[in-house]
Amino acid sequence: MTNTKWALDAAHSSVDFSVRHMMIANVKGSFENFSAVIEADPADLTTAKIEFSVETGSVDTRNKDRDGHLVSADFFDAENHPNMTFKATNIVKTGEGEYDVTGDLTLRGVTKQETFAVTFEGSGKDPWGNEKVGFSAEGSLNRSDYGLVWNAALETGGVLVGDKVKINLQIQAAKAE
Repeated sequence: MTNTKWALDAAHSSVDFSVRHMMIANVKGSFENFSAVIEADPADLTTAKIEFSVETGSVDTRNKDRDGHLVSADFFDAENHPNMTFKATNIVKTGEGEYDVTGDLTLRGVTKQETFAVTFEGSGKDPWGNEKVGFSAEGSLNRSDYGLVWNAALETGGVLVGDKVKINLQIQAAKAE
C-alpha cells in the first residue's frame, strides 16, 4: 500500500507530559493546540512522513500561575518561540505495529534528535463511513538540553523541577479526501 494523507482529529487526540516536582511527585500537563502532517501506510510506517507542531502558549497544567510561568522566558518563552516542532527523519519497525520514530525536535530555537516509541493502535470506520487510524507515542527528553534550565534548590536537597520530561501522545486521524 502507498502512503495516504491523514488529517489529525484534534478532538480525539492529546499531547500530554509529566515532570517530577519537589523530587516527590509528578506534575502533569497538556497542550491544547497542536497540528500534524501525516502521510503514511498504517500497515508499515517505515516510509511515513510525520511532522508535528505544538503551540507552547497552549500549555495547561490546571494551574493558571504555573501555566503563566511555563510560557514565560524562564521556560518555553512562548512570545519568542511560539511552537515546538518535530519532524521524523528515521522510522524503524521494532515489532508488530511498533516503531521507533526518530526525528528533529525543535524547542526554544534548539534542535536535537529525539526518539519516540510509536504504536499503531488500529483502524476502522466511524458511523459516518470515515476511515480512521489511531497511534500512541511515548518518549522523554531532558528539558535542559533545550535551554529550559530554570529551577530552585530545595532545603531538603534536590530541586523543585526535574530535568526529565515524559511525553505521551494519543493520536487519531481521518483519511484525507
